[in-house]
Amino acid sequence: MILNRLEKLLAQGSYVHYLCQDETRVGLKTLTGKVITGKGVKPTVEVKWERENFWIYGAIEPLSGKHFQHEYPKLNGEYFQQFLDWLSQQLGSDYAILQIDQAPAHTSSAIRWPENIIPLLQPPHAPELNPIETHIPHPQLAQSVFTAFFNALMLSKILLLLIISNLDYICLSDIA
Repeated sequence: MILNRLEKLLAQGSYVHYLCQDETRVGLKTLTGKVITGKGVKPTVEVKWERENFWIYGAIEPLSGKHFQHEYPKLNGEYFQQFLDWLSQQLGSDYAILQIDQAPAHTSSAIRWPENIIPLLQPPHAPELNPIETHIPHPQLAQSVFTAFFNALMLSKILLLLIISNLDYICLSDIA
């Protein structure tokens, strides 16, 4: 009902979408190992907590199931701005009310909201109000699937580099 009124007042001839936005980090943490030392000797090792990951910024329309997602290397205001600009282009002449949480990246004064996207801040500490939080019924399962996929991708990359590095000149000249 509210969306219909907005369409008449704001977006004559356009559609008004109600979108819920959130982002998730996908990746893996470096595996930790064990160190053998003599009895009574404390192990001292350099720890590198390198993590290979990326962020998926997404928005879904609960009424229709329509969804938008884009990959970025980090979660910050700059990439959120890029997501908003991209989402605005995807919407074309349509408008969207975008429900967002109050993360610093979303509420920064540096954010320039596109004309066809209207922000709607949900109350703090209330993620259950955002349907995208419950869009995946088993988040741990989804994270496991993403991690397995990411591991397979990294393994394929290493294997391909190993094969290429072991090719000799004759093999390469036959390919070319």
